[in-house]
Amino acid sequence: MEKQSEVSFRRMEIRHVQDVVEIEKDVFPFPWSYDSFINCVGCGYDCWVMRDESEDMIGYFVVMRVVDEAHLLTFAIRSASQRHGLGRIMLRRVVEVAREIGTDSVFLEVRPSNEPARNLYESMGFKEIGRRKNYYIAASNTREDAIMMRLPL
Repeated sequence: MEKQSEVSFRRMEIRHVQDVVEIEKDVFPFPWSYDSFINCVGCGYDCWVMRDESEDMIGYFVVMRVVDEAHLLTFAIRSASQRHGLGRIMLRRVVEVAREIGTDSVFLEVRPSNEPARNLYESMGFKEIGRRKNYYIAASNTREDAIMMRLPL
């Protein structure tokens, strides 16, 4: 367990997945499934949970290494805990993990409509490098593009 400020980080285990899915459903309109997280843990991706000082889970992230790049697959802070600087703390941990696993950059996709996330990523040095057309499922059976972003390490 690693401490940063008033939070701690632990590797995600299968026993954590139900709590992770609850946060996922709380935060995202089109959440990942329980099985998606089980698969990430089982595949050996870098899956982490963040807890507050009372040990309540408040966030999580999943990083997949692809050659020399860390791909941030998902990242979330429980909605009741947002806007308190915890996303920035967790994103710093993502960067630490990326360095620990020997990658040269962190790569992610974000919805154009997710302005708070885009602002966080940009404030941490991520730059837009392209777009994926119709990447995300959106309301009313439509699709939304993804902004691809990269942070060199």
